[in-house]
Amino acid sequence: MATRVLQRVSTGLKQTQNRLQASGQVTVVVRGLSAIREDSWFKSLFVRKVDPRKDAHSHLLAKKEDNNLYKVQFHNVKPECLEEYNKLCEDVLPSIHADPEYPCELVGTWNTWYGEQDQAVHLWRYRGGYPALTEVMNKLRQNKAFMNYRNERGKMLLSRRNQLLLEFSFWNEPVPRSGPNIYELRSYQLRPGTMIEWGNYW
Repeated sequence: MATRVLQRVSTGLKQTQNRLQASGQVTVVVRGLSAIREDSWFKSLFVRKVDPRKDAHSHLLAKKEDNNLYKVQFHNVKPECLEEYNKLCEDVLPSIHADPEYPCELVGTWNTWYGEQDQAVHLWRYRGGYPALTEVMNKLRQNKAFMNYRNERGKMLLSRRNQLLLEFSFWNEPVPRSGPNIYELRSYQLRPGTMIEWGNYW
């Protein structure tokens, strides 16, 4: 709306200037609106400058990325293969956890009870953040026992997905507990810009 008004005013001034110059009565100097400088008071009426945030909210609430990085694996298993899958994981995953060559720890592994059925969940912690994750993934590609495990596991799965997570600065690290235990996994989808407020409530 304001742009249309300004265009009409500018057009009207140019037409008046042309008529007056043609009749030879008065010389009029018209300064185009496009020549107004950015810092002028006129432009400040229509443009509001907002300083962008330097850090993402997730960086303000989370511990440093080189501390710990977590990976949650969700594996949807064929119902008839769940026991065989659990046995396969029991044989292979603790050996990776115990090997000092891999900067990762298996914090926990579970089967779901409510929600997704026949699902296995594994929580890994990578000491050293993203570089540690990359190191582990590269080393596992050279590990024949793990590659055999992946091939066998693939025959039992319907689908799988991963999530990479950073820990909040105001919570302690999760520690393994002697079981059996029941855990609740929750996900929150926040409105943009409300993560700090949400974190303060926690």
